[in-house]
Amino acid sequence: MQTRAALCHTFGEPLTIEPINIADPAAQEVLVDVAACAICHSDIIFMDGGWGGALPAVYGHEASGIVRAVGQDVRSVAPGDHVVVTLIRACGDCHDCNGAHPVRCDGAHVHGASEQPLTSEQGSAINHGLLTGAFAEHALVHQSQICKIPKDFPLDLASLLACGVITGLGAVFNTAKIEPGCHVAIIGTGGVGLNSVQGAVLAGAGSITAMDIADSKLQAAKVFGATHTINVTADDMAEQIANITKGRGFDYVFITVGVKRVMDAAFDHLAYGGSVVIVGMLPNGVMSEYDPGSFAYKSQRILGSRMGESCISRDIPMLIELYQQGRLKLDELVSGRYEFEQINEAIESARAGEALRNVVLFPAFKPC
Repeated sequence: MQTRAALCHTFGEPLTIEPINIADPAAQEVLVDVAACAICHSDIIFMDGGWGGALPAVYGHEASGIVRAVGQDVRSVAPGDHVVVTLIRACGDCHDCNGAHPVRCDGAHVHGASEQPLTSEQGSAINHGLLTGAFAEHALVHQSQICKIPKDFPLDLASLLACGVITGLGAVFNTAKIEPGCHVAIIGTGGVGLNSVQGAVLAGAGSITAMDIADSKLQAAKVFGATHTINVTADDMAEQIANITKGRGFDYVFITVGVKRVMDAAFDHLAYGGSVVIVGMLPNGVMSEYDPGSFAYKSQRILGSRMGESCISRDIPMLIELYQQGRLKLDELVSGRYEFEQINEAIESARAGEALRNVVLFPAFKPC
């Protein structure tokens, strides 16, 4: 079938909206009418060439929509179901899938999913960005990338659950498993960082310190539950940290931005026995530095957290319940809503650091 998609033809240049062809669902695939797709910085890094990849490509991976068609082996959803669409593709059979860690699946690119389901009108291949390609009116994904949601749940908010929310909260709940009463710092208070703040609140952290260079984002962090804020350009930053943690340093430092100097400095804020949790990802080839002798002496840890170690069939329903109980903020994460034709405006706003999460709305979107 044919769909309209926002194509990346040259790294760093605006996207163009063009008609492309999309394959019919294979046995384990699901075709979705995309309703909403949020702009994630991972898409921007890919579009700017920071992680390589082939062009032309359709990016976008933080989406929601309505199932249009399913492959013959799909049992979890049916046409008409409302769903969250994620980039987490899993085989369901490997060691990590069986251990409830689908993010680590080592068979995620196979098992019946089309490798390149997108083609131009002339028949040439178009890269299926992040195995999702949701900057389009339709997306074709493996059934493992789909989570069914209630039909009365707002689809614009549902798109946030596909990446930013599960990544930020999951880093706290699933990766770090923080203890009640601990001292937590979150460096970077964009969409992912604010969800780490929310996760720390829900987990009962004793203090939650949001750190950023933008005072506006630090003010937002207070709305999401930060007990303290520090502008990282402040001359008395070390003194502020000592006052908050009674001289110990933080038990957990979550890095939610992909910035080398932030990675390098994070260990300076860490207590004995503390953990640095790396959530944000640097562009390819950028290396961080730390003192391994001091690190070992202080019994500290580095934890990587890809997509918050999320299991979407478990975590997304839980997050919906938290929202419905008034314990999880989603409405406050949306900085702007844009029509599909305004996608470049949404991207530029996010690239400039002006937004928490911008959401692009497609023709399938209907307000609840």
